[in-house]
Amino acid sequence: MKLHHSPINKITFQNYSFFIKRDDLLHKDFSGNKARKFHYFLHNEFPNINKVISYGSNQSNAMYSLSVLCKLKGWKFDYYVDHIPSYLKDNPNGNYKYALQNGMNIIEAKPPQNIDDKTLFLDEGGAIKEASFGIEILASEIKQWAVQNRFENINIFLPSGTGTTALYLQKYLPFKVYTCACVADEDYLKLQFNNLEKQNHPIILKTPKKFHFGKLYKQNYEIWQELKDQTNIEFDLLYDPIGWQTLLQSDLISQDTPILYIHQGGIIGNITMIQRYDRKLNPHQL
Repeated sequence: MKLHHSPINKITFQNYSFFIKRDDLLHKDFSGNKARKFHYFLHNEFPNINKVISYGSNQSNAMYSLSVLCKLKGWKFDYYVDHIPSYLKDNPNGNYKYALQNGMNIIEAKPPQNIDDKTLFLDEGGAIKEASFGIEILASEIKQWAVQNRFENINIFLPSGTGTTALYLQKYLPFKVYTCACVADEDYLKLQFNNLEKQNHPIILKTPKKFHFGKLYKQNYEIWQELKDQTNIEFDLLYDPIGWQTLLQSDLISQDTPILYIHQGGIIGNITMIQRYDRKLNPHQL
């Protein structure tokens, strides 16, 4: 399977113009930033490998993408989680459901310490050096687009979990890359950067407030819906609302330099996020 160039669309949102790199459209099964991060393993042959082990949350985008990768490569896939809610076990949905359909073996336990030489162990969220392979390709697509459109300078923005995509984009691009912390705080993000690269880090913008990862916020749902209504693009409900709020309050939007927002996929995760908004919280409780 080959990943094709993702398109770049121009949009207007809240009366500002933006360009969107549509990595959500990379491939119907293997898309977004996780497809970029795991492209190295898709592209190369590993004749001695028959299994992948990883870990994280029970609705992780990385979990689903790894299940697709392992299905394509004919590998077994063991994924370790702290807990699977009984509601999710009884009503499989979202990334969890589709990863199971792809053959994932999910285990409620800590990942094993000893890994044999026929197994690939991949850290949570794809925060691995091999991610640079696919992200360098993404950077080359952006540079090519900038040349074709005669942009001497652009600002790149994307929200971050581990920050791996933003970090390697900054490494391979001549433009400034901006991001914000969605999983924890700025110190966490800096630590993640340093675990992979000691220098040339992206610029971290301060979020408008402290968001607790995975918690439901009325303002997040509202800006997500507003984006959908104004742009006809569905964004991720977990990271993108924080990203857009951060971007819109930043100094970047008052500058003349074009802004390229990286749409990193994660749309399957919206299935359960929307259910959570509908099931657990009424608008006046958010």
